[in-house]
Amino acid sequence: MAEEKIIRTIDLRGKTLTRAELLAAVPRAQMGVSQAEELVAPILDAVKTRGADALREYAEKFDHVRPHHLRVPKDAIQNALETLKPEVRAAIEESVRRIRAVCQSQVPKDFSTPLAEGARVSQRWIPVERVGLYVPGGKAVYPTSVIMNAAPAQAAGVESLAIATPPSPQNPDGLPNATILATCAILGVDEVYAVGGAQAIGMFAYGAKGTEPQDGDVLCEPVDMITGPGNIFVATAKHMISGICGIDAEAGPSEIGIIADSTAKPAWLAVDLMGQAEHDELAGAVLITDDAEVAKKVEEELAERVPRTKNAPRMTAALTGTQSAIVLTDSLDMSIDVANAYAAEHLEIHTADADEVVKRIRNAGAIFRGPYSPVPLGDYMSGSNHVLPTGGTARFQSGLGVHTFMKAVEVIEYDEVGLKALARKVNDFAVSEDLPAHGECVLTRFVDDTYDKATLADQETKAGL
Repeated sequence: MAEEKIIRTIDLRGKTLTRAELLAAVPRAQMGVSQAEELVAPILDAVKTRGADALREYAEKFDHVRPHHLRVPKDAIQNALETLKPEVRAAIEESVRRIRAVCQSQVPKDFSTPLAEGARVSQRWIPVERVGLYVPGGKAVYPTSVIMNAAPAQAAGVESLAIATPPSPQNPDGLPNATILATCAILGVDEVYAVGGAQAIGMFAYGAKGTEPQDGDVLCEPVDMITGPGNIFVATAKHMISGICGIDAEAGPSEIGIIADSTAKPAWLAVDLMGQAEHDELAGAVLITDDAEVAKKVEEELAERVPRTKNAPRMTAALTGTQSAIVLTDSLDMSIDVANAYAAEHLEIHTADADEVVKRIRNAGAIFRGPYSPVPLGDYMSGSNHVLPTGGTARFQSGLGVHTFMKAVEVIEYDEVGLKALARKVNDFAVSEDLPAHGECVLTRFVDDTYDKATLADQETKAGL
């Protein structure tokens, strides 16, 4: 019996594909969203109606611990920082320093455009007032998610930041993971909740009243926007409340795409695919190459390396799933077309002329150029943000950044001279759309009676319209 392959092959060589066929050919994770909605809806409703009581019940059910405090005490956050290993603290602080530097460069500038005498349109960038940041804590612990969400929000000028992260069953009092709390302290965030999953999204969207003395009358005020990654239940909850407050994106499983040619090192390609497959069973790992020998060697490397890793079962499930594959192409041009159709969350470029390939990439959450820019660099401390669009949404979405937490608001400034110059044109436009009252809004400022059609023309002439 032939040994089962650890990753499937999609052979596109010799095929001329339409855009629709190419989009259909690339691997994707299969998501059971409708089933998740059935499970999430009662959770959101319970949190909306019963507040802290529901949050504690769901903590016991899903996290197997009942938090003593749903809002983490400030002294617990500070204690987590003081007991953090020095080398871990140094790594976190370096990550924060780098992403803050990038975020400061991202802050958009206001502008003002004069259009004519007495006519000007300006644009102001205004930060969202209150934001809820979700930090997952399932199969792994993600203090990096605290950094990636909080740093751009702070650079944007968000005044009120709250973080929710699951309580840890390893802590008898239900405190979240200590490294996550320490990271909050480093970033200066002290509103932290030991709440995970869909119930955390409900808490942020609706707010939650406290029912025990330590919570006070109000446990958590509602937010204007929710950001942060999570599992399918968190993503579904964000989708379901998106009309109540804003969300960054409906993130799906993490994924990597790699474009490689004959110059790429198979061992490096293999470990980079493995690194992404380590996230969870639905993670996507896709190698796109025009070199069949490179593809064969990567398969061999995977077969040898995967069984030796700590998270081999999870990794194997991801690599053998429908969301992962080695895609064989006829040429580098075809590989680029496939990559643009796949629109990977993370796209690595392992080619002889990486700069030229980067210029031709239209769709990717983030591009990692060259063999010394692996995805984990972006996960931790490259200075870039690792909250990125998944599932092909990089075709039309950007990753998390300062802009996520800001709103562009235009300011229209016309004086009498500026409006008078356009009055007749605005009226003509409005009448053509059968909206005469729109025109009257302008004409009334210059003529006595817009309803007296017999004298309207004379009045417009006298008014110089």
